[in-house]
Amino acid sequence: MKSSQLTINGQHYNNTHFTIGLSLAISSSVFIGASFIIKKVALRKLQASGNVRASAGGFAYLKQWLWWLGFITMGIGEAANLLAYAFAPAALVTPLGALSVLVAAVLSSRFLKEKLNFIGKIGCFLCVIGSVIFVIHSPKSEEITTFSELVEKLIDYLFLSYVGTILLMGLIIKLVFIPRFGNTNVMVYLLLCSSTGSLTVVFCKGVALGVRESFSGNVNNFTNYIFWLLFITAVFCIMIQMNYLNKSLDIFNTSVVTPVYYVMFTLLVIIASGILFKEWDHMNIPDIVGCVCGFLIVITAVFMLNAFKDVKIAFKDLNLNARHRRSALNLHVEERGPENYALSSRMRHL
Repeated sequence: MKSSQLTINGQHYNNTHFTIGLSLAISSSVFIGASFIIKKVALRKLQASGNVRASAGGFAYLKQWLWWLGFITMGIGEAANLLAYAFAPAALVTPLGALSVLVAAVLSSRFLKEKLNFIGKIGCFLCVIGSVIFVIHSPKSEEITTFSELVEKLIDYLFLSYVGTILLMGLIIKLVFIPRFGNTNVMVYLLLCSSTGSLTVVFCKGVALGVRESFSGNVNNFTNYIFWLLFITAVFCIMIQMNYLNKSLDIFNTSVVTPVYYVMFTLLVIIASGILFKEWDHMNIPDIVGCVCGFLIVITAVFMLNAFKDVKIAFKDLNLNARHRRSALNLHVEERGPENYALSSRMRHL
């Protein structure tokens, strides 16, 4: 019996593998979206018990079992996401990460009682649309099969320049922007978190390749110092990510943190991947235009989320304002009376 084949972007995929990849991608988004809510609940419980908040430099959440449940949930989601790429095309898996934004928004209204105004909901929707457009038109990573191939790309001067830029930017954010704007602007903590996360993805991919090669018996990467350097760096980057993500969740509305973090993390991962694998050299004009349009939509959405987050407005308020304007107009007409209309008509003829 012949196995069914599915063709996407000119590449052939086994139908069973495609179904597994699709299931892993969807479950990954559910786990990651839920992890934001679980950790937010844990941080609220710590705040209610009088512990030093994460935003104030406290680490009491490390003793909270509920926070660890959220951490494990996020780990399961990230692992499922990595496995999904082994079974399904990246053009399918990556855009499905937007589902985590919707999952977090729904769960936050149910368990955290956090409300997002009408403009914020439009901003969330545009965040998802813009990032998906960007991902679809972005360059796709080339396939790396060996640990040595990845190491050769990691020492490229352009990628090292990107790493240096991220380190310098992180230092400036830490010393200049966090003390001034950390508690008032959601972008500050999440920019540091997302930029570090873009490096985490690359380093984790190197570790995963090293482990896979070692267990396959082709080569023993456990004796390679570069493998352990990547492992230690990846763990360090993950710790930085979790620290500043917790600070952001402790201060800001989850419905705002989740889409902004998703958008920034996705864009920076694509940029890091483009620099590392040089895919941007082979992009055509439609894809470049698509990337620019998607990025502009994302910028607009993030602006809407931050600029109007404190404005109390709902969809019903728009209809109410329209009715008020019509009532005011009718009242103005009634006050003038028919005799005033007749006088005005005669004056216009004169």
